Amino acid sequence: MYSINVDGCHLTIADVVAVARALPGEVDLRLATEAAAAVQRASSAVDQIVQEGRVVYGITTGFGAFKDRVIPPEEIRQLQRNILRSHSAGAGTPFNSAVVRAMMLVRANTLASGHSGIRLETLQLLLRLIERGVHPLVPRQGSLGASGDLAPLAHIASVLIGEGQAEVQGRLMPGAEALATAGLQPVELAAKEGLALTNGTALMAALGCLAVDEAENCAFVADVAGALSLEALAGTTSAFDPRIHAVRPHPRQMATAALLNRLLEGSEFVRTDLRSDPQDAYTLRCIPQVHGACADAVAYARWVVEIELNSVTDNPILFFDEAGAVTALSGGNFHGEPLAIAFDYLALAMTELGNISERRLSRLVDPASNGHRLPAFLIEHGGLNSGFMLAQYTAAALASENKALCHPASADTIPTSANVEDHVSNGPISGRQARRVLRNLQQVLGIELLMAAQAIDFRRRHLGPHAHLGRGTAAAYALLRQRLPFLEQDAELAPLMAAARDLVASGAIRDVVQQALGDA
Repeated sequence: MYSINVDGCHLTIADVVAVARALPGEVDLRLATEAAAAVQRASSAVDQIVQEGRVVYGITTGFGAFKDRVIPPEEIRQLQRNILRSHSAGAGTPFNSAVVRAMMLVRANTLASGHSGIRLETLQLLLRLIERGVHPLVPRQGSLGASGDLAPLAHIASVLIGEGQAEVQGRLMPGAEALATAGLQPVELAAKEGLALTNGTALMAALGCLAVDEAENCAFVADVAGALSLEALAGTTSAFDPRIHAVRPHPRQMATAALLNRLLEGSEFVRTDLRSDPQDAYTLRCIPQVHGACADAVAYARWVVEIELNSVTDNPILFFDEAGAVTALSGGNFHGEPLAIAFDYLALAMTELGNISERRLSRLVDPASNGHRLPAFLIEHGGLNSGFMLAQYTAAALASENKALCHPASADTIPTSANVEDHVSNGPISGRQARRVLRNLQQVLGIELLMAAQAIDFRRRHLGPHAHLGRGTAAAYALLRQRLPFLEQDAELAPLMAAARDLVASGAIRDVVQQALGDA
């Protein structure tokens, strides 16, 4: 059971990823006592604003370009239903349950801060949807990431009032039926609740949590794959000498070089005699510089997302003075620009990891590039057999696709809401593109590992069956050989490539190597 005290202040990326991947009944989400008190105070303040007839955006007015339309008290509940209905305007293939669960947790944590004006019962119902596996149907397109993730969050909030659609126990059903199946009752929204539920960056932050988790895994596996390819190509570790990196002290460049030295510790496959061949090609020699720069982007994305998870991102925001008087301030915390730029940066970095990986695996299949240490396309009886020729084609195709996907979505903007919302971030597009790049990268890295293992087996024929791989690469190679065979002759490659990709994506490669290094 994974338990979280939801308080608006301490949610982590690890929390969001764990809840996103959990099954119904595997999480326990409790609203912290201090958060419950803050939520109740804000909810009472909203009631007071309505009773006093104050004109406050989003509480007693319409939304967006209708900001100047005052809504009578007797129509305010209808206003909340209307915003959910009108804003449930998403398009495209629905997100999977992991993304939806992550979105709901992120939004609940923001609301728990006590600055949004939602009622306790509404917030508690949102937490129960996560616990009981009620997953609203959320189309993936339609959010500009500027006035929050309006359409995706409206699709979630609609289920709270018994509308929309949701998946429960593998079945898609109307929102009211989904709630009843889970033993829950819909709520009737009060003032500001419709806006509080929809006006925030929950989709962007959810995509960011999942992307950061996947990127950190890929960045580590890229170092492992690069080290194993270096051994397969009889590369040298001299370029990883810490003295080189100390005089260009980018932290993650130095960390990558240090990790490569640990991965390759004790290897008998590396080249130590440098008289005839003093240095390697850039794809081996410059792994610390390239991978380290890519790791910088991952670290930046983590930094941005961790701040966002515990931020108040709706509008208006309620603040209280020492006497308890409330002020509702309108601002732009819903704008996703910080996330959008981070995701575009992440997509670019992950594209580069794919580019350099594809160039390494290309060297594995080309005798002219690997000093004729390996047979063409890593197969015997070339001509009769094509070996890994097409695996490199696929890696090249995926690397090329990523180059298109890493075009920065945040560089574009289209005004909306009658030009009131005249600059948008496109953060959800950036987030989705980053995750598509990561999917492709997982496959490219899987192909590199698959081919490097094949190349290692050919090199063993010359070095002897007892030649040692590095401390970390030996563990990766052993896992690969448990799941994937050496190819004596041509075989269908797609299943082998998919299995290698799954070893990357599941974290299995990372886990076994970290255990071998003593970092588990």
